[in-house]
Amino acid sequence: MNVYAIRAIYRFEMARTRRTLMQSIVAPVISTSLYFIVFGSAIGSRIKEVNGVSYGAFIVPGLIMLSLLSQSISNASFGIYFPRFTGTIYELLSAPVSYFEIVISYVGAAATKSVLLGIIILATAALFVPIQIQHPFWMVLFLLLTAVTFSLLGFIIGIWADNFEKLQIVPLLIITPLTFLGGSFYSVDMLPPAWKVITLFNPIVYLISGFRWSFYGLADVAVGVSLGMTAAFLAVFLAITAWIFKTGYRLKT
Repeated sequence: MNVYAIRAIYRFEMARTRRTLMQSIVAPVISTSLYFIVFGSAIGSRIKEVNGVSYGAFIVPGLIMLSLLSQSISNASFGIYFPRFTGTIYELLSAPVSYFEIVISYVGAAATKSVLLGIIILATAALFVPIQIQHPFWMVLFLLLTAVTFSLLGFIIGIWADNFEKLQIVPLLIITPLTFLGGSFYSVDMLPPAWKVITLFNPIVYLISGFRWSFYGLADVAVGVSLGMTAAFLAVFLAITAWIFKTGYRLKT
């Protein structure tokens, strides 16, 4: 494994974050804080507790997951799309760097940024409400798995997209709505029976449920199912990435 190449690409991507600190870190934290203040104040005044947890604390895992999913996709998609846009991707593909090392570098950098952002948001939320983490190991595991999985999705989107507008289609029109409807601000158990069944077809429900369980021991679905769904997403995106490099899809033309 070419460790030097991985480190060089990883450092370059992390340096880009430092150059765009306002867009990469500050803006998502402010947006999440506004969500927290608005939803926590408006809805929290009517819903004091959800299964014994104050509403303000209850929505923290959902807010972290909302930012984690969107930022993982955005960071990874832009990271690989920009070299394609400028044409420098061909220099990378002709260098003595394997496809596996390229994926590790870009996905690793995107996941690192997302995890750091998630930690910052968690620390920010702790200023507003008392945070309780009952299962810290599982919290970190869900955080890392989700960041890596959706960074892989972002990597795939960055290769698929042929303009900057397409980079935003999946995060804005698919992931964000599914996250809002996936129990970020409410428990699935609060829904009518028919809507509860429909909601369970939303894959984001399982990610948020497992992550919230690691905080408060509350879950809308079994924790094992949540972990299995996360692993299934990871396997699917790995398979798609392998196919892209095997066929040269959008890379050789």
